[in-house]
Amino acid sequence: MALENSVTTARPDSLSLPVEEKGGGDGEEVEASAEVGVFDLSEELGPVVASAADSALPPPPLAKVRKSFQNKLLEREAKANEPRTKTQGTEKERGRFGWGRTRRKRQRYVEKNGRCNVSHGNMRETYRYLTDIFTTLVDLNWRCSLFVFVMAYAVTWLFFGAIWYLIAYCRGDLDHLGDETWTPCVNNVNGFISAFLFSIETETTIGYGHRVITDQCPVGTMLLLLQAILGSMVNAFMVGCMFVKISQPNKRAETLVFSKHAVISLRDDKLCLMFRVGDLRSSHIVGANMRAKLIKSKQTQEGEFIPLDQTDISVGFETGDDRLFLVSPLVISHEIDLHSPFWDMSQSQLGKEDFEIVVILEGMVEATGMTCQARSSYLAEEVMWGHRFSPMMLLAEGFFDIDYGAFHHTFEVDTPPCSARELSLAAARLDAHLYWSISSRLDEEPTLTNQAAKQPDSGSADGRGGEPIFILGEMTDIQEQTGLGELNGCVATDQSESEA
Repeated sequence: MALENSVTTARPDSLSLPVEEKGGGDGEEVEASAEVGVFDLSEELGPVVASAADSALPPPPLAKVRKSFQNKLLEREAKANEPRTKTQGTEKERGRFGWGRTRRKRQRYVEKNGRCNVSHGNMRETYRYLTDIFTTLVDLNWRCSLFVFVMAYAVTWLFFGAIWYLIAYCRGDLDHLGDETWTPCVNNVNGFISAFLFSIETETTIGYGHRVITDQCPVGTMLLLLQAILGSMVNAFMVGCMFVKISQPNKRAETLVFSKHAVISLRDDKLCLMFRVGDLRSSHIVGANMRAKLIKSKQTQEGEFIPLDQTDISVGFETGDDRLFLVSPLVISHEIDLHSPFWDMSQSQLGKEDFEIVVILEGMVEATGMTCQARSSYLAEEVMWGHRFSPMMLLAEGFFDIDYGAFHHTFEVDTPPCSARELSLAAARLDAHLYWSISSRLDEEPTLTNQAAKQPDSGSADGRGGEPIFILGEMTDIQEQTGLGELNGCVATDQSESEA
């Protein structure tokens, strides 16, 4: 009922309007009135009924069509029978009522620049940040760090300046400004501004020589010692924070680049997942180590749903290939074997999968000795099946030339669209077929017996005084089944090749 009372705007190219045939000729005019209920036969909109009676919009003008009703039906049937070609563009899904909607793009867990797309909320134990105040200040952004840096010095200067002014006020130094016989606590302090300037000179150890503390003020002496000690602590703390923040190796990761896409192709007759990594600087990463993680939600056999489950992807940990000598760009390869999470994934299934591959490069910066980490990620649509990376190293005169213009380039290669499991089974069937074929051919060869070596008669054997007689070349049926099979490299069996 809600659909019948709804109102939609007129769509001339997708609406089927009832018409009245005045004459039946092909050239006569036909009026299409919008006052009658119309049906939207569009494939995207679905069957939606509209009534202009409940609409507050003004009725559209009458449209004159110079076609007969039969011709319109014929054209509509011809258009429906035409083969539809899939347009390249955004993949659309059908909603509840047939409305076209764009497929939701997967939210990245790790951005391409390495930033983790995670926001921590509803944290009630915020006091833990204050227990590690140094790391908290280092992790702040530059705007907040500069604000804390300026405020730390300004607050200490104002605090001790107010104390110096309070001492001068309590001792009566401000009342004896022109009295030469009066010995103040600090010479030439005649107000809060001068006390504030003396505080800055004391903490920064400038010492212009105009404002000097005297020996007639023991309280000022104690305050001078306290300000010197606290000032040194503030300097060490804030300068240390700024030095660590400036020397952080996060910006070093900006010159460690990953390829925009990952590829899947054959390497030594095995499917491999590959991506490229390179270092743009001439100073190298010492002890570079590569790791990879598969981020994919799963459900256990007990029904527990694990969002964003992390699975290790082997990039050569067993063989040591994960330890890199990153002087030139390298292609990191993951062999899709029985222990790989992509063992059952084919080319057609790759477009339906929803996962993310996070790659992590760790190492020590050669210039500073600090550990650096670079991260990137690849979604399922960023993995290209049947592609290979273009070569980018050229041999120049006396050195190797690296062309970083081809760093992200790939080209298509012949790659089977089946999964690694199916490819392995096909290779095993081929090996088994060749194995049994060679065995059957060897079985057809003449026996190794030498018929000419047989004894001509048995009488001569009786005349040898009962000595044992050995007959060469003759075998029993059991020996003929087993011995020849062992010579051929297999055990004789009654199974056929197809059963094997």
